[in-house]
Amino acid sequence: MVTRQKKKRPPFGLPGGIVLLATPEGWRHSILTVDGGMVCGRLSEVLLDPEVALAAAATMLKNLARDFHDTTVEVTWEPRQEPWTWRGEVTAVSGGETVEAGSGG
Repeated sequence: MVTRQKKKRPPFGLPGGIVLLATPEGWRHSILTVDGGMVCGRLSEVLLDPEVALAAAATMLKNLARDFHDTTVEVTWEPRQEPWTWRGEVTAVSGGETVEAGSGG
């Protein structure tokens, strides 16, 4: 008899946005999910340059979306509103086309 393995639900929803903050202790992030959740953490303490931190955060989000949701995403950083604070919008990409988050792809 063959047993069917139940597919595990990802530990968090698909990323929909990110807030990146520079603090004296390092770069902190809050990932906002399309289902209303939030995942907080920090980037490597080695990253000092803001451009490097933005690229590392975008890479982290792309890897999380791919590994946990089998989805390719792009991150678009908004112009800074406050010093040392960045906000990024995460959009799913399907076959080279950008699709609205939550539209089912």
